[in-house]
Amino acid sequence: MILLKNGTYIDWETLEFRQTDIVVDGGASSLTFGPSDGASSLTPGPSSCETALTPGPSPRGRGEVPGSERLKIIDCTGKYITKSFANGHHHVYSALARGMPAPKKSPGNFLEILKYVWWNLDKALDTEMIRASALVTAMACAKNGVTFVIDHHASPFAVDGSLETIAAAFDEVGVGHLLCYEISDRDGLDNAARGIEESASYLSKHQGLVGLHASFTVGNRTLKQAVSLAQRANSGIHIHVAEDKSDQQHCIGHYRHRVVERLSENGVLQFPRTILAHCLHLDDHERGLVEGSPVWVVENMESNLNNSVGFFNSKGLGPRIMLGTDGMHSDMLRSARSAFFAGHNFDTIDYGGSYHRFRNVHKYLQSNGFEGDGENNLVVFDYDTPTPFNGDNFVGHFLFGLESRQISHVISAGRLILEDGRIARADENSILEASREQAKRLWEKMK
Repeated sequence: MILLKNGTYIDWETLEFRQTDIVVDGGASSLTFGPSDGASSLTPGPSSCETALTPGPSPRGRGEVPGSERLKIIDCTGKYITKSFANGHHHVYSALARGMPAPKKSPGNFLEILKYVWWNLDKALDTEMIRASALVTAMACAKNGVTFVIDHHASPFAVDGSLETIAAAFDEVGVGHLLCYEISDRDGLDNAARGIEESASYLSKHQGLVGLHASFTVGNRTLKQAVSLAQRANSGIHIHVAEDKSDQQHCIGHYRHRVVERLSENGVLQFPRTILAHCLHLDDHERGLVEGSPVWVVENMESNLNNSVGFFNSKGLGPRIMLGTDGMHSDMLRSARSAFFAGHNFDTIDYGGSYHRFRNVHKYLQSNGFEGDGENNLVVFDYDTPTPFNGDNFVGHFLFGLESRQISHVISAGRLILEDGRIARADENSILEASREQAKRLWEKMK
């Protein structure tokens, strides 16, 4: 149990500010607000921030607080507390790419970026590298206030057990997750079948999605098998859609349909749990199909800019748009700013719209019954604002003031995972040391 004492709580939906104590119980997704006699009667214990609860009224006056429980007290005087963040589209497998040697050939277009960089990298991954990638990704998420990640994984020659490896690493750090394996025909139908098997095995035990790479690397047989699995598992499809014009060109040339039309005809759009990533190069008819379906779209502006594939435009896509990072980083505040700034020129997005997209991932998770993103996921900001900060001007501070470097504490599913800027549930230094060794192995294999 955690007591956040004397902080300013910001309701993530109403943007109401209130000075309060908050009791966070790891066994309950709801929060208990104070001030409370029980909290004020706490007496110093072995340390300045952990003590035993003394008997007294609960913060809402409903029953007694058990005297035998231990309580972690965090002084939040002058700090701001709000719901933590979630990432709508991440790639754990890219975590060890930072600073890697340049590819043998300089890519001239998006397909060559995939071929010479990312497909070269994912083919070289093994289980140790995947585990290191997941651990450092989870730690980066925690430090950026992200307590839930929707990930899209690829490791064509280390498929079996890859999702379990990632899940275990995320659990170790304390970050919630919704995982899928990126099924693709690009390395042969046998490899695609292994992706189907890995997905089915994982979904039999865990919440998750059925991942597909993109239309241009997924044939009709594999597409139908993936949709069938999603139906059996009561899941959805997570797929890249028209990230580059080449995806549309391939689809028209091979299937005489545009990408979203093909996906619709094969049942991908029937699932409210389906996520379509990117959706850059769509015509009006495709946008209408997306808006008229229950699926969600995830925008990844910085990745699009990095790959020079185009700019996201929400026109005609409907309100179910959330934000991701596409493996570029784990900072959702940064992702929101990028969507807002680039959107001035290529989209219709205002101050409030940027915040809604930032928070829509919670609505996706909640409306589809996924666990791990309850109200007991919180972030504490040590934000020494030089100007007034309140519900009326919150979005201005959200876009131009709040930064991940100001995050001091993060609570995930009622458990403290970041304390005073340090990872609380895992050995940060040893993980980073091991990841550097795995990165060297990966880069050597990629040569």
